[in-house]
Amino acid sequence: MSAITTSALDTPSRRSMERTCDDAAILVLAVVGLVASLTFRDYGLGWDDYTHAEYADLLLRMYGSGFKDTGALSFANLYMYGGGFDMAAALLHKVIPLELFETRRLVGAIVGIIGLAVTWRLGRRVGGPLAGLAALLLLALCPTFYGHMFMNPKDAPFAVAMVILMLGLVRLAEEYPHPSPRTVLIVGLGSGFSMGSRILGGLALFYALIGFVPMLIDETRTHGAREALRRFAQTSYVLLPGLILGYLIMGLIWPWSIIEPDHPFLAATYFSHFFEKPWKEMFDGAIVSVPDMPWSYLPTLFALQLPEVLLALTAASVGATVLALSRRDVPARRKTILLMLTLAALLPIAIAILKRPALYNGIRHFVFVIPPMTVLAGLAFARGMDWLKENRRNWQPVALAVFAFGLLLPLGEMIRLHPYQYTFFNHIAGTVRAADDRYMLDYWGLAFKQASDGLREQLDERHESPPPGHKWNVAVCGPHRGAQVALGPDFTIGWDSHVADFAMTLGEFYCKGLINAPIMVEVKRDDVVFARVYDIRGHSISSLLSIPPP
Repeated sequence: MSAITTSALDTPSRRSMERTCDDAAILVLAVVGLVASLTFRDYGLGWDDYTHAEYADLLLRMYGSGFKDTGALSFANLYMYGGGFDMAAALLHKVIPLELFETRRLVGAIVGIIGLAVTWRLGRRVGGPLAGLAALLLLALCPTFYGHMFMNPKDAPFAVAMVILMLGLVRLAEEYPHPSPRTVLIVGLGSGFSMGSRILGGLALFYALIGFVPMLIDETRTHGAREALRRFAQTSYVLLPGLILGYLIMGLIWPWSIIEPDHPFLAATYFSHFFEKPWKEMFDGAIVSVPDMPWSYLPTLFALQLPEVLLALTAASVGATVLALSRRDVPARRKTILLMLTLAALLPIAIAILKRPALYNGIRHFVFVIPPMTVLAGLAFARGMDWLKENRRNWQPVALAVFAFGLLLPLGEMIRLHPYQYTFFNHIAGTVRAADDRYMLDYWGLAFKQASDGLREQLDERHESPPPGHKWNVAVCGPHRGAQVALGPDFTIGWDSHVADFAMTLGEFYCKGLINAPIMVEVKRDDVVFARVYDIRGHSISSLLSIPPP
């Protein structure tokens, strides 16, 4: 390992670089934890939240009944996903004094902070203390990851599980052919939680198979084919307990997967084809059916929705990896580690570009590639600082200032957008102001929580009550469950604007702006409307949709 373990940056005191970076990383985690503990209640419900909570109840009922109640094994299409996050939130809800969906937000924050900590340790292991700190900062200040960790019950936990598995694979490469019990445990935990969250966890097998090629070639050259094969078989044997543990974890949080041996393969086949009635989303100013999204969908959105500093450093690190693979003076183990990280960051995107599946909801399904990107970016930053120390020491403060400025850009946007960080667009895109007319922003309808709170406050201030024996009727363009939970039992939710008292609409293209109706509540960030509530009493509104429903 040519890890950067010496001081690549002169510290202001005599404390070692390692101690300084580690203390700073712990401080970052503590700050994120404090901010998360104070703000997790601010995040609303998305389209899938309520259904996932129902899935958790069914899973717990199945276990509580001794597998007599098997409704969870055929519920919607969620039985083809794991329910580990959902069950953990449901169980915690039983013992803490928080509402269910507040508990889900809290558990999301905890899982996300675990992902931050593991990413730090992975970056530190690959590139030294400075690389680990840089990776942690880049991930903590990546609005896409930070925003999703609170409210995305599938993709964010999956991203954390995958980075745990990547840590295990990197340790395996370092210790090959004698992995330690801790490494075997980490590989088992990572594989179980990743496969038990989404079938895409199987991609890690390709990261390992392709990534280990340089080291296996070197093994064959050094020890001969027979000895190399023996060492490979020995490593596989030592890994068996971890893989068995992974299988048991997968079965626990995704029980459908082990009912029949072929169920994971059925899930992979199912998700390889679009499984819902197609709808349309906005991309690059055009309204496009989700199965027909162009190949440029993911590259464009990654370029526009990740912080500029992360994009630049990731590109530099990928270029350095390509060069390292062709150099004879780079150890084979190092090549294997760099190749696995690069595959983890880029291979899923490349497969999607080639396969052209249905793509929608921005890059949320690909949040799991962001942690390895930050590790690569952190490595590039540490390498750059190390090179400057040896060749251009006077430029180190300049590089550090540029890096800090690159972090402050997304931080400012995260504060402005709170709690809608997941809608972030970078300055290349012109931020959410310029992106509003060209791309989807609050596609999960989180703004309905703030809009609902505003509607209740307005009615209280006006001392208005519904007619005796009736509830306020709200027509909603967006996720109905999220609005219903946020509004509470005194409101009736529906689509019919003819009988409604109020209309609640998202600021997305498919919701009609009601020009003649008074606006009661407006949720805005950076001058962009995320949601509105209209008073439509006495108004004839034919529909809240600006386009025909799918």
